[in-house]
Amino acid sequence: MELFFSVIVPVYNRPQEIKELLESLKEQTFRGKYEIVIVEDGSTETAEAIADNFKETLSITYLQKSNSGPGDSRNYGMKRAKGNYYIILDSDCILIPEYLDNVDRNLQQNYVDAFGGPDGAHDSFTALQKAINYTMTSFWTTGGIRGGKTSVGKFQPRSFNMGISKVAFEATGGFGNIHPGEDPDLSFRIWKKGFETKLFPKALVFHKRRISWRSFFYQVIKFGMVRPILNKWHPNTAKITYWIPSLFCLFFFIALLSVILFKSPWLLYAYAGYLAIIFLGALVQTKRIGVALLALIALIIQFTGYGYGFLKSTILLAVNKRKTPEVLFPKLFFSTN
Repeated sequence: MELFFSVIVPVYNRPQEIKELLESLKEQTFRGKYEIVIVEDGSTETAEAIADNFKETLSITYLQKSNSGPGDSRNYGMKRAKGNYYIILDSDCILIPEYLDNVDRNLQQNYVDAFGGPDGAHDSFTALQKAINYTMTSFWTTGGIRGGKTSVGKFQPRSFNMGISKVAFEATGGFGNIHPGEDPDLSFRIWKKGFETKLFPKALVFHKRRISWRSFFYQVIKFGMVRPILNKWHPNTAKITYWIPSLFCLFFFIALLSVILFKSPWLLYAYAGYLAIIFLGALVQTKRIGVALLALIALIIQFTGYGYGFLKSTILLAVNKRKTPEVLFPKLFFSTN
C-alpha cells in the first residue's frame, strides 16, 4: 500500500513551539511522500510567519480558524489534508530524525488503521519537565493504563503522537469535543468500528509539556474527571486500574490513622517502599538525583489531582443520572464550529 502521510498539528498561541517541531520535521530521514497541515486554532499570537519560513523546504499548508479546541482543529485539518494516513502531533513535540521512517516501516510490515508512539524527555528539557515526563509515562505510575507495549487492539494512542488512516477517520468522524479525553474516546470508537490500534515503540517524540506545578495539578484533575465520563460512554472499557490514584490517596489517610490510633506504621512503610521504587526508577532513567526527587513531588501531585478529579466526577455522575456530562462539566467540552 502506498502511503501519503499528512502531519496534522493544531497550534494555539505557541509559534516558538511550532518552529522547533518544524525544524525536527526538516531533519527527517524519510524520503517518501508527506505534507504538514498546521491548524491555527483562533490564536492571537499566530505561527503564520514561522510556517512561511519553512515553506521552501517543507510542504506546508497553513490554516486559520476560530477557537474550538484541539480535537475539532485536528478534524478540521484532516478534512482538508491530501494524504491517506494522518499523523497527529502536538505543537510542543520534537521528533527524532527517524520518526517517519519508523512509522512507515511499521505500517508496511504490519498495517493497522491507528497507532500511537511513546514520548520521552530530551536532554535539553528542564528537570521539572523530565520529572513530569517520568511520572506520566512510567509503568509504576499510570503509564500502563493505555495497554501493553505490543498489544494490538488494546493500546490507547494519545493525540500528541498518534496516527489514523483516512478510512478510520471517516468511519469514526474523528475526535469529539471533550478535552482532555478526546484521544481515548476516539480509540474506543475506533475499536467499535472494527479497526485495530497498536503501539509503535520506535516512533518516539520528545514531549516538552511546558508546565508548572500549578498547571500540572489542574491538568491531572481534568484527566481524572474525564475518565468516569469515558467509562459512562464506553462501559466495556472501564478498568479497576483507573481507581488506583483515588485508592492511593484514600489508603494513605488510612495509613496515617493506623499510626495515630494503633501506633502501627506498616502501611506507611508500604508507601515508603513504593516511593523508593519511583525514586530509583526515575534515577535509573534520568541519571539525575534532582529529577528523581522532583519525580516524587510529581507523583504525589499526579495521584492527588487525578484521584480527586476521578472521585468528584464519579460521584456527580452517580447522583445526577438525568444530566449529561456536557451539562455537569461544561468546562470539559468545547463548542465546535
